[in-house]
Amino acid sequence: MAVEVVMPKLGMSMKEGTVSVWNKEVGETVNKGESIASINSEKIEMEIESPAEGTILDIKVPEGEGVPPGTVICYIGEGNEQIEEKKEKDLTPKQKKERKKISPVARKIAQSANLDIHTLVGTGPDGRITKADVLRALPDEKEKQQKEPKHQPVSMMRKTIASRMMESLQTSAQLTITMKADVTKLTALQPELNETAAARHDMKLTMTDFVAKAVVLSLLEHPAMNSQYQNDRVETFEYVHLGIAAALDHGLAVPVIRHAEKLSLIELAKSIKSYGKKAREGKLLHYEIEGSTFTITNLGAYGVEHFTPILNPPEAGILGVGKADHMPIYRGNELCKGTILPLSLTFDHRVLDGAPASQFLSTVKRYLENPVSILL
Repeated sequence: MAVEVVMPKLGMSMKEGTVSVWNKEVGETVNKGESIASINSEKIEMEIESPAEGTILDIKVPEGEGVPPGTVICYIGEGNEQIEEKKEKDLTPKQKKERKKISPVARKIAQSANLDIHTLVGTGPDGRITKADVLRALPDEKEKQQKEPKHQPVSMMRKTIASRMMESLQTSAQLTITMKADVTKLTALQPELNETAAARHDMKLTMTDFVAKAVVLSLLEHPAMNSQYQNDRVETFEYVHLGIAAALDHGLAVPVIRHAEKLSLIELAKSIKSYGKKAREGKLLHYEIEGSTFTITNLGAYGVEHFTPILNPPEAGILGVGKADHMPIYRGNELCKGTILPLSLTFDHRVLDGAPASQFLSTVKRYLENPVSILL
C-alpha cells in the first residue's frame, strides 16, 4: 500500500507549510531517510526525509504552494502501484485546479518563465505536461514576458519576516544610537587566541564571538536592556537568551542560545557556529528560534558600517555590528594605526531612555576595547 508523505506540523502556531523544492521526480526511486523535498513554514526551512523505501508515485503539492499541516504532499510505493485518489467532490476548487499533471522540472521551468500551466497541452502519459511541452511554449510567450514584469511567489518565510518587521515598527518606539569601538588590541590578540582555540577545540574565534560575549556581560550589568514590553508592563529577565541573526538564501533566521550568561567564550562561540550551521541547513527546531531576550545582527561581512537594525519583537534591544576597518587614530598625541568596529544599538524607548541605553552600549565598547576582561 502506498505510503503517504504529509506536511509536518513545525510547532503549535504553524498554520501552513510550503514546498520550496522537490529533490525527486515522479518515477524516481528513494531510500528510507533520503531527502525528497525542502519545505518552509513561517520561521523554519527544513528537509523532508522519505519515510520508506520505494518509488515516488505521485507529487500532490507543487513547488511554491502552501498547504495546512497534515496535507498529503506525495505518495511513495511500488513502481506499478495504484493510488486511491480523493473523490472530486472532496477537493477544494484550488485543489481541482492543481490536478493538472506536470513533472516537477517542467513546473519549475514554467514558473520561472511565468507560464500558466493550465494553458499548456501535455504530451506525456495521461496528459502529463513534460519539460519538452514547456520548452515548446516558451517562444510563444517570449514577447509577452518582455513586456510584462515577472511575478515571483513570496515564500512563507519572507511573508513572516515582512509581517514581523512591520509589527515591530508599528508597535514599539524604536531609536538607534551608534558608537565606534577601538578593537585594535582585540584584533592583535585574536591570532594568538585562535592558535590555542584551533589546537584545543578545532575552531577559530570570530569578531561575532567576542561581541556576543561582550553583550552578555553588558546585559548582566544593565538588565534594563534585557527586557520586553508586553501588556503595558516591562518584564526584565535574570537570564540571557541570546539571538544571533543568520542570513539564509531565502530569508533570515534567529537561532537562540539559551542561558548564554552561563557559557564561557569558547562555549558561546561553539553554540553560535553550531546554530548557524543548523540554520543554513534548514535543521533548526521550533524551540531553537523562540524566547530570545536580546539579538545581535552582523552585516560587517557585507561591507556595511553603521545601520539601523529593527527590533526582534518583543525584545527591547538589538545590536548591529558593522565592518571593522583599519584607520589612523590618536593615542595621546601620537597618530597610530588602529582598527575601529562600528556598533548600532536600536532600543525600545518605551522600556528605557537614551541615557541608560548609551550606558549599555558604552559597556559593550569597554569590553571590546579591553579584550582581557572578556576572557576573565
